[in-house]
Amino acid sequence: MTDQTTQTETTVPLPAYAGSTGAAGSTGATTGATGAGGATLEARRISAWFGDHKVLDRVSLTMPTGLVTALIGPSGCGKSTFLRILNRMHELIPSASLAGEVLVDGQDVYATGQRLTEARRQVGMVFQKPNPFPAMSIYDNVTAGLKLTGVRTGGRAKDDLVEECLTKAGLWKEVRTRLRQPGGALSGGQQQRLCIARSLAIRPKVLLMDEPCSALDPTSTRRIEETIRELVHEVTIVIVTHNMQQAARVSDQCAFFLAEQGTPGAIVEHGPTAAMFSAPSDPRTSDYVEGRFG
Repeated sequence: MTDQTTQTETTVPLPAYAGSTGAAGSTGATTGATGAGGATLEARRISAWFGDHKVLDRVSLTMPTGLVTALIGPSGCGKSTFLRILNRMHELIPSASLAGEVLVDGQDVYATGQRLTEARRQVGMVFQKPNPFPAMSIYDNVTAGLKLTGVRTGGRAKDDLVEECLTKAGLWKEVRTRLRQPGGALSGGQQQRLCIARSLAIRPKVLLMDEPCSALDPTSTRRIEETIRELVHEVTIVIVTHNMQQAARVSDQCAFFLAEQGTPGAIVEHGPTAAMFSAPSDPRTSDYVEGRFG
């Protein structure tokens, strides 16, 4: 990506989807590799456009390893766009372009020669609506990403991986006797935890979560939140949420996005969650977290 250091930005067309250009298998990835406690994720001066419409303006944010970072703000402020930029999903939209850098432990995921499959392996994604492969078994759902990302495993090691990931996602005890049943037969909350297990199977360093509980009941939401707090010890987590109580419960730091009338989205304020909710420095942050708008 282009490092924008001047006042005039250069729009950088994104590369074509490169999912078939090569697998990450050349890195020798195996199931023995782990997220090793996650990675520091850093966005530097990110601006984004859809055609001529600018949706993000010079957003910079460090998301440290070992912490949950919550992205909060009203609809249309660029939170989900920012999240998708972090693992190169923004480039799937033909009119999309951007400027800035996204670094995973200091390495730019948009650098020339950086394979898309490797970028996606390092930075996993859980979407707003659970999206398991409905006709595929629970077992095969967990292992679905291994071949695409070049992770080699089989036999007992594969079985162990499935058990490990389902356990970390808080689902193993509920499904261990029916691993060959379709993933689509699970409840909504179980499907979302299955998607988390599927993401964990490729050993990401960072896990992005785009409103993962918005379609779930309170009990399923609680289980997902418990899973997030357990996973943060081994993978860096960035979550978009409109639920201020959830942000306060699960995150260590928050970034408040806002797109005021006629302007692209930007970060108004970011910092430790406790401080953001108890003594924000910007009155707009206070108004938002206290429910006076948004």
